[in-house]
Amino acid sequence: MTDVNVSVIYYSASGTTHEMAQRLAQAAEKAGAEVRLRHVAELAPQEVIEQNGDWAQHRQLVGDEPVATADDVVWADVVLFGSPTRFGNIASQLKQFIDTLGPQWGEGLLADKVYAGFTSTQTTHGGQESTLLALYNVIYHFGGLIVPPGYTDPVKFADGNPYGVSKVTGPDNDAPLEDQDMHALDHMAERCVDVARRFKAGSQE
Repeated sequence: MTDVNVSVIYYSASGTTHEMAQRLAQAAEKAGAEVRLRHVAELAPQEVIEQNGDWAQHRQLVGDEPVATADDVVWADVVLFGSPTRFGNIASQLKQFIDTLGPQWGEGLLADKVYAGFTSTQTTHGGQESTLLALYNVIYHFGGLIVPPGYTDPVKFADGNPYGVSKVTGPDNDAPLEDQDMHALDHMAERCVDVARRFKAGSQE
C-alpha cells in the first residue's frame, strides 16, 4: 500500500470547522494515511475575540494545536482546506496563510497534490458553494488536483454539496455535527486518500 500524507489545514472561529477538521483527520487516519491537523494563525484583534464568547472559548480549545506552516502543505499528498464562510468567501485568516505560499508555488512544490475543501455557514444559502469555488481558484494556480466528492456516495444526496463538505450551524453557531455530516466528511477524506494513493502508485511505476 502506498503511503499517503494528509494535511488538514483550517480556520475556525466558533468551533464547527474545528470539529469538521478533527473528523476529517480521524477518517484519513482510518484510511491508512499519516495526518497533520493544523489551524492557521489568528488575525482578528484581541478585543474583537473577547467580545464574542464562542470565539474566545474556541481559541482556547485550539490553543495547543500546532499552527500551520508551508511545510505542512509541501509534505502532504492531500491537503484539505477548511474555513467558515465570510461574505461568500474564505476567511481572511486562511487566505493570509495561503498567500504566504508564494515561494513554494514558485518552486512547483504545491502542484500534483490532491486538494478538497470544507466550510460552514449559519444559513443554508449563506455562501457555502461560492466559498468552496473561491478556494478552488487558488488550487488552479497551484496546479493541484481538485478532488471533490461529487455525487459518488448516496450521502451527497442528503448533505447536498458535491463541491466539498459543508455544515449549516444555525443562527447561534451551535448545531452539532449530525450523522450525515460525519458520513460526508468520512467519504471525502477516504476518497481523497484513495485518489492520492492511486496517483502516487501510478507515478512510481
